[in-house]
Amino acid sequence: MSNAAEGAARPLRWDFVVIAAVVMAGLGLLAYVLGQSQQELRRSPAGLDGLQVWLSADGGSAQSFTGGWLLNPAEFGLAVVPLHDTDLQQDAAVPRDKTELLFRQDERDLYLETVLEKAQVVPTLMVLPKWRSGMRLTGIAHPALLVEPSAVNRLLADLVGEGAGRVQRIRQVFTDIPYRRSDGTVLSAKLYAAQLMDATGCTPLIGEARAALMASCPLAEAVDGQTVIILSDPDLVNNHGLRLGDNALIARDILRQMGGEQSVLIDYSDDNWFSDEEGPVVRERTWADLLRFLEPPFLALWLGAGTVLALAIWRSARRAGPVVGEAAAALSKTQAIAARARLMRLTGQDGAMVGDYASARIAATAMRLVGPGQARHISDDAAFLRYIGRRRADLAARLEAALTAARTLPARVPGAVAIRHVDEIEQILEQITHEP
Repeated sequence: MSNAAEGAARPLRWDFVVIAAVVMAGLGLLAYVLGQSQQELRRSPAGLDGLQVWLSADGGSAQSFTGGWLLNPAEFGLAVVPLHDTDLQQDAAVPRDKTELLFRQDERDLYLETVLEKAQVVPTLMVLPKWRSGMRLTGIAHPALLVEPSAVNRLLADLVGEGAGRVQRIRQVFTDIPYRRSDGTVLSAKLYAAQLMDATGCTPLIGEARAALMASCPLAEAVDGQTVIILSDPDLVNNHGLRLGDNALIARDILRQMGGEQSVLIDYSDDNWFSDEEGPVVRERTWADLLRFLEPPFLALWLGAGTVLALAIWRSARRAGPVVGEAAAALSKTQAIAARARLMRLTGQDGAMVGDYASARIAATAMRLVGPGQARHISDDAAFLRYIGRRRADLAARLEAALTAARTLPARVPGAVAIRHVDEIEQILEQITHEP
């Protein structure tokens, strides 16, 4: 009867806390990995982050762009578009094992229509692919990790049309290609397993017509004779190749010449973010502006907050939520009995409390004998005594005498007297419950 803390909150379950922490850490790690994939490519030996830093030195202007807002094409003299995709007309297949991952030729998906649109808006340098994913993952420039020349030739045909140029692989370790700088100094580009272009339909900018490293070629599907600059071997400008020979000096000299007084844009985006240069730049709000706040590193914060909110709602529903059905009635009745018993104890009405206790024990024993569905038919004293009398007449007579004595007690009696009557009723009910 003194069990008044029946509905109190259960103690904190540390196993749930540990599980929630593990789930949050896993979601945060997944979001971080997904957000870092493109940055890893840009910082890898095959990326161009080093070129952006190199061009920005000594008063130059260059910036990297991954998309998200409109750009004014008039602000850029040259756009450098690294192509880490050999097939611009279909999505790359997902590697099934480590071997396929190492020998994958397409690092990220780009689309031919988007690439051609960019070249029609801003003078563009297309950097052809040369290395498979294994070169980025292992940091080793091995001949086995070179992209198939046939795949690069299909890509080149999509960009400049059939017959304008063809890629060829030089069968020697290092190839030196001379370049005359704007001040007349002769430099030498050093390339490992050089990938040059037979640019018979193009204008060579570095190298010769039969073995060009960089050439200006007609842009495929162009309506007004537009051209695009093709760099056949990315090792001239990527992080791996800038350290070889005079590659860094050559890259800075020729790219600054092409860009003029304007900035050079290294465009990693997979969409055309250039605005219409015939009209003003209208920076309209789009869903992309809002979605930027759902990208890494914000994505990890949102996932963590969502997990904590879901866990809090679930735990509060389990600990303090509504209890439905018969359980609610039973809990409510138990709390009422406990509260009344406490009041009686505080006011010294032990005799009255014995009578209430006897009624509660009769109802509980009836539920135990016949189940909750039928207990209401024998929960009062008379019906319960008739039910017991048909089975154990001697126990029924003893119980009736004990109940009569309990109910005729004065409201205020000593605690020892009340306990003696309670013990007598309990002994009889124990025999009724456990004896056949």
